Amino acid sequence: MNQFLQMGANTALSSPKGTITVSHEISNTIDISLTAFLLTNSDKVQGDSGIIFYNQPTSSSGVATLLPSEQAGNTKVHKLNFDMSKAPEGITKIAITLTEDNSTGFSNVKNLKAEVRTDHTIIQLTPSSFTNENGIIVLELYLRNGQTKAKSIWRGFNSGLEGLCTNYGVEVESDEQTKPSKPNTIQNQTPIEPAKTLTVPENKNTVSRISLEKVKGKVSLDKGHKPVIIEKTPEITATVSWKSGTDYDIYALVYTKNGKQVDVAMFGAKGTPPLRSFGNGAVEHMGDVGRNNQSTKTEVIKLRLNDDILAVVPVVYSAQSNGTGSFYKYQVSMSIDNHNGTSVTIFAKNANNNDRIYSCVPGILQNTPDGVIISPLELYSTPNSERRPKLKMGSSNMVEVLMDKGPVNDYK
Repeated sequence: MNQFLQMGANTALSSPKGTITVSHEISNTIDISLTAFLLTNSDKVQGDSGIIFYNQPTSSSGVATLLPSEQAGNTKVHKLNFDMSKAPEGITKIAITLTEDNSTGFSNVKNLKAEVRTDHTIIQLTPSSFTNENGIIVLELYLRNGQTKAKSIWRGFNSGLEGLCTNYGVEVESDEQTKPSKPNTIQNQTPIEPAKTLTVPENKNTVSRISLEKVKGKVSLDKGHKPVIIEKTPEITATVSWKSGTDYDIYALVYTKNGKQVDVAMFGAKGTPPLRSFGNGAVEHMGDVGRNNQSTKTEVIKLRLNDDILAVVPVVYSAQSNGTGSFYKYQVSMSIDNHNGTSVTIFAKNANNNDRIYSCVPGILQNTPDGVIISPLELYSTPNSERRPKLKMGSSNMVEVLMDKGPVNDYK
């Protein structure tokens, strides 16, 4: 039986024993390694026996064994065998990670995917897009009430193996950053409480169990943070803010149940006319603020979500005709407010000073019966690109964003 596991979701395995496979296209510019960390309830290793990598491919307990990587045509395949029934005392989790050792970033890695195979099931996992990250937590295997479960993570780090080791309580000597060395458990860590479990539809025939925290109050998200879910109210606003000094334009990409993308924008693109409102006000642009003297400028998109809408992606755009000015300089942020006591803000903290990047996607809103899932993305167009993003349904049945694949914006 095949199963797709979306990012942030978890599922029970049919057996504590199986194989994890991670594959990607081969390229002369990338060099990827797989490392597994054996973790306690506080998400820390117990010592040097808690790291499974190319110099230490097998744990003494037999809970995890890293196999030599293989080449199949133009694809490189990494495999790790696991048997959670052999987990040593105190170990409750295995984190499967990747590093891009040439530091070119996972944005250059094509067709990256992972599978968890047990005796009766193949579980497939695919990530959203990455940018400059050179370290990734792909998934976690963990024990819960005597049962082995898997969780799809795909969280990126910009500090490679060193960042992953630090995250799991391993100290790496400065002259040995290419491999784990002298691991020491960091003491007095506070265990992370498990997130609330909600049900969201994976497709019309199946229901996936997704582990997300349903948040209330004011929440801030950065790129790499896991998604959160908020209550779906009759009206939700997406407000984009930036420091005065340039004239950004905000528009929304809407992905519908029938697989259609609709652009709600006050200006057009090639073959795509302007459209202020869609679906009888289900997604509505509240108007272009233009240039003014306010210290902080905002544009607002109102959402009155219905069952026909699967996802909404606000896009921040600065036309070439506006002159230069980076997203970093103008401190762009997006806030999602359900007007019932909950707001989620995503800041463009990873933006650089390249003033020839014209589009930013702070995050994506996925519409589900249990609420609105908000995922921080912070994606940027390539330099000098005036193309809009394009939406597609991913293999994990979550809408994904492809930068620079849509029509070219009209000159403004």
